Amino acid sequence: MVKKHIQALKEKSVEIISIFSTIVLWQIIAVYVVGNKFYLPSFTDVAGALVEIISRDSSLTIVGLDLQLPMLVVDFLYSMMHFSIGIIAALIIGIPIGMIMGWFRTIDRIVDPIIEIIRPIPPLAWIPFAIIWIGLNPFAAGFLIFVGAVFPIMINTFTGFKSVSRVYVEAAKVLGCNTNVELIRYVALPSALPSIAAGIRIAMGVGWMCLVAAEMFGVSSNGLGYQMWHFYDLHRMEFVLVYMLILGFLGLFIDRLLRYYIDGKLLKWRKGVVI
Repeated sequence: MVKKHIQALKEKSVEIISIFSTIVLWQIIAVYVVGNKFYLPSFTDVAGALVEIISRDSSLTIVGLDLQLPMLVVDFLYSMMHFSIGIIAALIIGIPIGMIMGWFRTIDRIVDPIIEIIRPIPPLAWIPFAIIWIGLNPFAAGFLIFVGAVFPIMINTFTGFKSVSRVYVEAAKVLGCNTNVELIRYVALPSALPSIAAGIRIAMGVGWMCLVAAEMFGVSSNGLGYQMWHFYDLHRMEFVLVYMLILGFLGLFIDRLLRYYIDGKLLKWRKGVVI
């Protein structure tokens, strides 16, 4: 037991030393090599900007109530609202369409050409139409996130259903699953679940990138991405870097949380022998 704790401490110490060395190197390069915080703010500049951001307040209106909250909290809530709108819409639309295309060959032949024409269009190309159709509101940002996230979910769901072994289907029919609904529920969906989970994880990453782009290009007037562009206009690059790091850590947290739930709960049955 003691040896395990010592080994774990050694592993953590290596990670801490690596991060600390990176921060020191960053500080030295920013101060003594670049020497201009517009091009590369130092670690101390970014730390000071973070303290200033945390100390600032901003207003948030909820159900007619005007609340004063830290600006970082308000931007985080707006960004998560945009992200949730897009991802939920992508799940609601992408999974059923992928299931139908993967299970019914005729539907696949009808829908696939349309999807393959629309899918290569970059999500950012939809910004003008998002503004015209929806306006400058959270649903416009959610629409761009939906465009970026729906196709990975749809394609991976399609691939999962298309790869269902015929042996499983025939065995299920012998055991009494005769309708398509029963076969999808008890055979195809559980078999395709790992592929669907992989598609959701990819979609989350793409959607997070689309979130920043949507807020930066004016689809929304609030959020973490919007603040990045706002401080860039003010030439306060230390604040821009703060928001970049916050976005990176949030994206990492969301991905780890998703992996924990999917691998640890939803797909726990896939774990083999751990040595």
